[in-house]
Amino acid sequence: MQTGSSVWGLILAAGDGKRLESLTTPRGGAAIPKQYCSLRAGPSLLHDALQRVLAVATPQRTCVVVAAKHRCWWTPQLERLPAANIIVQPENRGTALGVLLPLLHLRERDPGAHLVILPADHHVRMESHLARSLRTALELLTAKPEQTLLLGVTPEGADPDLGYILPEAARSAELALPVQQFVEKPPVKWAGELIERGALWNTFIIAASIPGLMQFFERRIPAIVAQMHAAVRRDAATAGAARAVAALYARLPTMDFSRDILPGQEASIRVVRVPACGWSDLGTPERVARTLTCPAGDEATSSSRRHAVAGERSHLSLAEQHARHAAEAARVDHSARQG
Repeated sequence: MQTGSSVWGLILAAGDGKRLESLTTPRGGAAIPKQYCSLRAGPSLLHDALQRVLAVATPQRTCVVVAAKHRCWWTPQLERLPAANIIVQPENRGTALGVLLPLLHLRERDPGAHLVILPADHHVRMESHLARSLRTALELLTAKPEQTLLLGVTPEGADPDLGYILPEAARSAELALPVQQFVEKPPVKWAGELIERGALWNTFIIAASIPGLMQFFERRIPAIVAQMHAAVRRDAATAGAARAVAALYARLPTMDFSRDILPGQEASIRVVRVPACGWSDLGTPERVARTLTCPAGDEATSSSRRHAVAGERSHLSLAEQHARHAAEAARVDHSARQG
C-alpha cells in the first residue's frame, strides 16, 4: 500500500463559511471561519482534518491552502507545519481554484505524486470508518494511478443542501464504482429518490495522482491553468513574494470544483463507498444542531500523533454558540408569552 512518505495530503482551509456565520460570530466580535472553530470545546475542525491526513501521510508531506485574510487564525494553528507547506490564497475564488493553486505548487515539488484532498471544516463521528476508506482509495490508486477517486458516504437522510454522487450499478465486489451522475443540492424528494437508487453524499474527499487530477483542469480551463502555472513559477523565482498570483487572482472568476470542473468528466472518476460514519460538512446551523445530538464518536489517531501538526486550541466552540443562541431564543419566547 502506498502511504506515508509516498503520499501528500492537502487540506482545503481557505473558505469563509458564510452560511454558518450566525454560529461563528461571537457576541461583540467578527465571524470566525468555521475551520478554526471546534464542534465541541476542544481542537478545531482544521486540527481534526490534519489528523485525518496523518492516517496516510507524514507532516512533512502535509499541505494546507489558506486565505491571506485569515492569517490571524491559521498562524497559531499551523505553527508546527513546514512553512513551505502553507499555501496562501490571495482571495477566495471558489473550490476549483482552491484546488488548482496548491496542485500546481505540489507539481513543482513532486510531479508524479499521489495525494489525498480533504476539506478542513467537516466533522466525522466514526473516524476509523473514514480512515479505512482513505487507505482503500490509496490502494486502488496505486493499482491504477490514472483514475481519480472520490469518497462517497452512505447517506443518513435526504439532505437537500448536500451534493450527491450516483454510481453505476455495482458489478460483483467492486470497491470503486463508475460515476453515472453528480447532483448538487437536489430538493428533498429528489434526494430521497437518488438515495433509493444508491446515491452517496459527496464528501469532496479525493484521492488521485497529480497528473491525473491536473487533466481535469487542463480539459476544462486550459487557459487559466497556463496563466496560474506561469504565475506560480514567477513567484517562485522571486523568493515566493506571490505578487504574480495575487495579480492573477484579482481578475479570475469564482469557480466551483463540483459544479464547473467535474461534470462531463464522469468517465475518468470512480467513487469509493464509505459506510455511514456520522459525516457532516456542518454547513448550516441546523446541521450543526443535528450533529450535536449524536455521541462524540471514536478516536482515529493515537495520542502520540495527536499534536503533530497543529495546536489544540480552537477560537470558538460551535456547541457553546448553539447553546447560547438556544438560551437567547428561549428567553425571547418566554418574554413574548409573559407579554
